[in-house]
Amino acid sequence: MKSEPEEVSIDDLEAATEQRVAWFGVRNYQARNFMRDAMQVGDLAFFYHSSCAEPGIAGICEVCSEPYPDETQFATVNRYFDPKSKPENPRWWLRDVRFVARSRLISLAELRRYPELADMRLLARGNRLSIMPVTPDEWAFINRLMADNS
Repeated sequence: MKSEPEEVSIDDLEAATEQRVAWFGVRNYQARNFMRDAMQVGDLAFFYHSSCAEPGIAGICEVCSEPYPDETQFATVNRYFDPKSKPENPRWWLRDVRFVARSRLISLAELRRYPELADMRLLARGNRLSIMPVTPDEWAFINRLMADNS
């Protein structure tokens, strides 16, 4: 799960009430579908800082709610406003996530160095999705990186 640290960072998640935030602002249909349809309460996800000086995995969060409509789509003063979305038929959904752990920053450049991650969706050229699946092998490998280099 990618977030711009200026919007919501791993620090913000850890400091939030109940260490929980709504993952709002997803405006890509494929990313929305991954979050809305594929994720389940209790799933763990990498918390990835994007669009910053050094993008990379900053920690782990847990999905802690069922999907529900993202209210920012209805707020005309919000940058995530969608005039085509209606409360009776929302386009954009979100889930809440809870802080699990902080990690050392595992940068995008470092992730690219490992052949074990060569097929990881995050590393695909042109990929800009904010929500994407991670295979069990990728999850295990990155968790070993976190444990080996804490």
